[in-house]
Amino acid sequence: MPVPKRVFAFSFPALLGFLALLFTLASVPAAAATTLTVAQAISSQTGSSGTVAGYIVGEPTATSTVRFSDFTGDTALAIADSKTETSTTKMLYVQITASYRASFGLLSNPSLIGKQLSVTGTLTAYFTHAGLKSPSAMTLGTSSTTGPTATGTVTPTASSSTDAYYAAASGKSGTALKAALHTIISTGVTKISYDAVWDALKVTDQDPSNSANVILIYSGISRSKTLNGGDSGDWNREHVWAKSHGDFGTATGPGTDLHHLRPEDVAVNSLRNNKDFDSGGSAATGAPGNYTDGDSWEPRNAVKGDVARMIFYMAVRYEGDDSWPDLEVNESVSNGTNPYIGKLSVLKQWNTQDPPDAFEKNRNQVIYATYQHNRNPFIDHPEWVSSIF
Repeated sequence: MPVPKRVFAFSFPALLGFLALLFTLASVPAAAATTLTVAQAISSQTGSSGTVAGYIVGEPTATSTVRFSDFTGDTALAIADSKTETSTTKMLYVQITASYRASFGLLSNPSLIGKQLSVTGTLTAYFTHAGLKSPSAMTLGTSSTTGPTATGTVTPTASSSTDAYYAAASGKSGTALKAALHTIISTGVTKISYDAVWDALKVTDQDPSNSANVILIYSGISRSKTLNGGDSGDWNREHVWAKSHGDFGTATGPGTDLHHLRPEDVAVNSLRNNKDFDSGGSAATGAPGNYTDGDSWEPRNAVKGDVARMIFYMAVRYEGDDSWPDLEVNESVSNGTNPYIGKLSVLKQWNTQDPPDAFEKNRNQVIYATYQHNRNPFIDHPEWVSSIF
């Protein structure tokens, strides 16, 4: 006797539902990979493989140093959860191996700054810093953003992370702005010794084109970091605000404040001596583009604004409310040992003539992130000079 066949009857709607279920099941991957934020990756340095998404913010060159411009190579980049991040503690250092350098190296592709990146690799220290090494995949996200640019670091904008630093100064002008900035840049400051200044200058003033050298401020010469000292041919520590103007010497405080200390040739430093700043004079020996006379010094055009902003910083940072004198800028070039430096009108002109460049901005960031933990507000906001002075 033949076995009767079983017939399964589906209504049309039920059949459609069954097919939809099969399609859904077929579309779900067995295990979805989790993409980490930069913060998660920093806390997950286990040596395991992971995928991290973040914004490209700069090129790491040391444990606590990231370049935001004038990139020196294609072998590393730093990513962060914020496109305007400037703190190295919130960055992940990513190794760029040979196969990715042409596409992702910042020397070759500076326009990548501010763009989103997804990278897969080994979550392990790089530059003795939280990192990701040996990438197996690197892809750009779909959103291009405006973070630090290839021509400068931390240019303050409405969304810049420096806005939080200067929050107490927001909306102020004149004496109120000066008072607010004084409080901001005098709070939480780490002071260093005069001996420590030697090593700090080797980082803050490193030649972007030669990491073994520093750039001398007045002469513009690139000189070996090892040639620091007091002999002919050496470079030493130039006090842009001459230490005799207020008689603070080299004691920890204004005498060791990196925001006005720069490398310079011993002979050129001696020639500048403690002169005020003004235009004119005879060509300075050993420093082309600089001029001097009996009571003043004119720096080369490329650093005129740098000098002005260092002087304005000192006048705001040191207001006489601690153990140091109240430093002020005036119109004189014969200030002697008084706590004043001139010439105000010329320094204001130099601030406008020579706006902050990439080197100056990077220097400000390094001092903030690595050494003193305060900023020169006139590098971030040069327009504040005319409001205060």
